[in-house]
Amino acid sequence: MHPLDNVIWTALTTRQTQFAEGSGVARRFVKEVTLLSGFERPNDDGYAALGQVVGFGGTAAVFLDEPYASRAGWEWIAGAPLLQMVYENGDSERAVHSKSTSPHPKIVPLGLADSPEMIDLTTLTKPGPFGPRTHELGTYVGIRDETRLAAMAGERLKVEGFTEVSAVCTHPDYLGRGYAGILMAEVMSGIRARGETPFLHVRGDNTRAIALYERLGFRTRYSGHFAVLRRTTAKL
Repeated sequence: MHPLDNVIWTALTTRQTQFAEGSGVARRFVKEVTLLSGFERPNDDGYAALGQVVGFGGTAAVFLDEPYASRAGWEWIAGAPLLQMVYENGDSERAVHSKSTSPHPKIVPLGLADSPEMIDLTTLTKPGPFGPRTHELGTYVGIRDETRLAAMAGERLKVEGFTEVSAVCTHPDYLGRGYAGILMAEVMSGIRARGETPFLHVRGDNTRAIALYERLGFRTRYSGHFAVLRRTTAKL
């Protein structure tokens, strides 16, 4: 199996076990880190095990090959078509320079002290699940306008040979300045310096983001679905 197949499960059972809860055929990230959860297979055993991990009323965000089909004991909350894109080749720096402001704004590291602002920005822009400890998954960087966080990007899922670029978001007041590309190029540079390949996930209907990612050298590897589910029964 390719490392990017069933990528959440693979991350939780290999490079990111320190953030994992659960055992057997289902695991999730510690909920303060992210809602992302995975199972070895999306079958009855997988969902039953995931239900035990999240508990009654618990929430799980999963990646699926097919659209979520109604299942006893679970409530569908939200979801969307999902593309997995992998960096193949390209001149990300040149692509950034051609679309961004000049001179480039200062890039700053983000961490624990910035977590409340990061949560505020991701809540506003909705790039995907983000919690108070998501920044612990890897490098996060941002651009500030004086003391305000205008844009950010970072690392999330990690499997053998690959690291995901994630939480790419810009405050609506700062759109059109090329900040997302600048920050992505910075994160990608760090990933590639470690001898790894950047990849990412994006909603299949987010044409603006997909166009940016293609300019930076990403190509679609996989088309699937994203679903946020809540366990609605005490026993499955």
